[in-house]
Amino acid sequence: MSAPARLLAFALVTALALTGCSASSSPSDGGDKGSAAAKTRTVTTDYGTVKVPTAPQRVVVLNHALAGYLYDLDVPVRATIPEDADGKGEFSPYWEKEAKEDGTTFLPWSVDGFDLEAILALKPDLIVGGGIGFPLFQAEKVYDDLSGIAPTVLVGKKLGDWRSQFSFLADDVFGKADVYKEHVAAYDKRIAEVKASITPPPGPVSYLTFTGDGTAFGLVESVGLPNELKKVGIEPAPVFADGGFKVYGQGGDMFELSTEKAGQTVTQPSVFVMGFNADTTDVATLKKNPVYSALPAFKTDHAYDLPYWVLRGDYDESMALLDIIEKKFS
Repeated sequence: MSAPARLLAFALVTALALTGCSASSSPSDGGDKGSAAAKTRTVTTDYGTVKVPTAPQRVVVLNHALAGYLYDLDVPVRATIPEDADGKGEFSPYWEKEAKEDGTTFLPWSVDGFDLEAILALKPDLIVGGGIGFPLFQAEKVYDDLSGIAPTVLVGKKLGDWRSQFSFLADDVFGKADVYKEHVAAYDKRIAEVKASITPPPGPVSYLTFTGDGTAFGLVESVGLPNELKKVGIEPAPVFADGGFKVYGQGGDMFELSTEKAGQTVTQPSVFVMGFNADTTDVATLKKNPVYSALPAFKTDHAYDLPYWVLRGDYDESMALLDIIEKKFS
């Protein structure tokens, strides 16, 4: 952000802070500490404690992958960011209806970071950010700036799957633990149904995801998607554990594979293939590459496409994945 822009943002933050101080002592708040305390909740995060409103009405979510939880919790979302930096932005089909009802908009987002002035202009009463990968990295860099705009809760790196993220937001942040319990019960019931109805592919299986430029990544088998599908009987191969790889980037759930390395590593009987943030490739396309077409899973037709959004799926996407697995392997 340029120096003039920072000065403008500082001035706006100061104005909002003064307005907030005036409002906090107004008769509508009762003018006493007890009344104020009843309207906030203290949340402990990896970045310190944060006092958040108990009933926020203008929440900004700085990770597209986290927005679905708030809709599941019936928390109004004023704005979120596109799934891809520099992208136009599209609502997930799993919360499109709720987003339109809330009047949710998309904030500008680039590889250089969030647009703090655009966030400030929305006058949020709560900011939720973090999650897995790049959005967390960017939010950490400007955490103090975000906190100057509104109470800011970051979903930390240790919360690496949908259960831990949903639980943290439902219980700690919004005080709706019962909603989380109901959703988990429905998910666990669906897990049991799918496990009983499918014949898993030959195992163990490996997982590949591809960026738009064709770079391949394997998935760490102990977290995220491989760990979820293990619950329905699809056993992940210990590719990461046995291969001496290093996790890539901020997410902790992927490791990079050169084409040569992929040919030496992806020797499992079955493999799942998906894009990263978009449907960037598929099994049919990879079969045209002699390296992939020579792999056992591709030669025996046990390479399977999955939609890109299953990679770091939220609750609704994880439920939808179970439908896909049931249909594919029943």
